[in-house]
Amino acid sequence: MAATPPEPAATTPRRKVSRHRGEGQWAAGHFTPLNGNEQFKKDDDGLNVRTRIETIYSKRGFDSIDPNDLRGRMRWWGLYTQRRPGIDGGKTAVLEPEELDDEYFMLRVRVDGGALTTAQLRVIGEISQEFARGTADITDRQNVQYHWIRIEDVPEIWNRLEGVGLSTVTACGDTPRVMIGSPVAGIAEDEIIDGTPALEEIKRRVLGNKAYSNLPRKFKTAISGSPVLDVVHEINDVAFVGVRHPEHGPGFDLWVGGGLSTNPKLGVRLNAWVPIEDVPDVYEGVISIFRDYGYRRLRNRARLKFLVADWGPEKFRQVLEDEYLKRKLTDGPAPDEPVARWRDHIGVHRQKDGRYYVGFAPRVGRVDGTTLTKIADVAEAHGSGRVRTTVEQKMIVLDVAEGQVDSLVESLEALDLSARPSTFRRGTMACTGIEFCKLAIVETKARGSQLIDELERRLPDFDEPLTINLNGCPNACARIQVADIGLKGQLVVNGEGEQVEGYQVHLGGALGLDPGFGRKVRGLKVTSDELPDYIERVLRRYRAEREDGERFATWAARASEEALS
Repeated sequence: MAATPPEPAATTPRRKVSRHRGEGQWAAGHFTPLNGNEQFKKDDDGLNVRTRIETIYSKRGFDSIDPNDLRGRMRWWGLYTQRRPGIDGGKTAVLEPEELDDEYFMLRVRVDGGALTTAQLRVIGEISQEFARGTADITDRQNVQYHWIRIEDVPEIWNRLEGVGLSTVTACGDTPRVMIGSPVAGIAEDEIIDGTPALEEIKRRVLGNKAYSNLPRKFKTAISGSPVLDVVHEINDVAFVGVRHPEHGPGFDLWVGGGLSTNPKLGVRLNAWVPIEDVPDVYEGVISIFRDYGYRRLRNRARLKFLVADWGPEKFRQVLEDEYLKRKLTDGPAPDEPVARWRDHIGVHRQKDGRYYVGFAPRVGRVDGTTLTKIADVAEAHGSGRVRTTVEQKMIVLDVAEGQVDSLVESLEALDLSARPSTFRRGTMACTGIEFCKLAIVETKARGSQLIDELERRLPDFDEPLTINLNGCPNACARIQVADIGLKGQLVVNGEGEQVEGYQVHLGGALGLDPGFGRKVRGLKVTSDELPDYIERVLRRYRAEREDGERFATWAARASEEALS
């Protein structure tokens, strides 16, 4: 007879046994909503809110909006409430949503591939002037973003936008967001392949399609056949990057799983070459994997990058091929390193048809409706009917005859839109910041503009490529981790012991050439007032210590903490 095991000592704690609920993956049979966002999406598809906006909310006003629509489903049509004026950054994390909400909205107009006609740009400008108090920022995802929008005006705004072929559908929300593309697709002399046909077919299949309107989180897309790698492909959920296959010719290299925010990850190659005619099918396969296998339990782990990190590229490719495409993908080469240090297309460039395109730099993406209508007028006066936005918060006029270039550049300069900007004007970006964003802690747009002026004054001969990215909170909308100098807004203590606006500093991040995340120096935080002094000091040390041809990011990776402080 077997011995009876002894009773556990009274002091031995019992391990609590709990049933693991999984990660909320639909493919694993986990359809029960595990958080409030998943519940409101299950209750009603976000695309359906448009009818309520048009028939109820726009007629009865802000107070009639259901909370799940206000802070949830309205994002499916590009609408977020903006920050109530007068709330300082110290209260961002402690106030309830209804205390932060203003009764006005940000409205995001999606500009897929950055492609606009001058007629569309003029309508965007007119809407800004009539309904948005002149606001119309260019974002780093090629969108245009309004503020001060009243719910009563939204149906008319939609009517005007859609009248010229524009839309706000799934510009926000847990959806396929704007699809960024090379702003010089189809016209650049050095282009490997024009991704426009694939981008247009993906839009046709996906936008407004309820098969893809309930994803675990947002889904970001990039397609470019440019050898300068101009769509920050490393930080998108899916990216198609132009390459030349040694046997099959031009096509696209497939990347998945990139993203920044508080847990940044660079995308990974699947080592797969995709011909342009197959890009839409492969895209649908990738977004379907995200929908079916993506994590829906915790919002902070719901982006595709976490699934890719757990699976690895080999498993992800296998699932894509076996379960979704039902065929094998062709192995292919990686993109070549970009030859250009700048990837923003600023300046005057020859097109493949003999005409020219001219890229120019607004200040940190901050423009207004009047300026946008004037840009449309200037472009048309110089023979162009097409403009583009870029992922660097810049713009481009296409199709300019050689004899019109100088006059166009002068006309843009008269609008404070430089086609020959300083390094600081060219390389500084900023997110929306505390002026309008409910997540922000510090000011960014005005601070960035002031910083440009101050650095131009202090370092007028500095001409090395350099990016300075300002973000109002940790969420990295302005890509702070991959900038030469990334500035993450937070409250800091100044020399007098007062809590003031400031930034944590990231140094030496990069995309394209040697992509990687910036370095943080222990304890290094800079007040907003100290920012020009700090950046001037670091750039002077860089110029004094760099080796011949050494980029700032390379120097920052090897420099001493003293040199970076």
